[in-house]
Amino acid sequence: MTAAELRRLCLKLPGAEETFPFGPETSVFKVGGKMFALAQLKRKPLTVSVKCEPELGEQLRGMYDEIEPGYHLNKRHWLTVTCGGAAPDGLVRELVAGSYDLVAPRS
Repeated sequence: MTAAELRRLCLKLPGAEETFPFGPETSVFKVGGKMFALAQLKRKPLTVSVKCEPELGEQLRGMYDEIEPGYHLNKRHWLTVTCGGAAPDGLVRELVAGSYDLVAPRS
């Protein structure tokens, strides 16, 4: 997954917006004022941090070296995923969508 693909993926979700509260190098994707993804899109390798159910996060960290506890985030509820490794792009897309679903306002 490229940085452009990740950005498009995040912004296509309903009500999603890109903000830069930590400076111009860090994209923070939010919905309803709550963060669901965080990435430094120009960093190599590309990583994205997403919110995740604790049990699923624990399972995924055991399966993939590229999935670690959230960097500078609550380690129980956030994962940081290195893109382009053994964790498939489809899994990254699912994790972004799942993170969005966890924080999106309920109607």
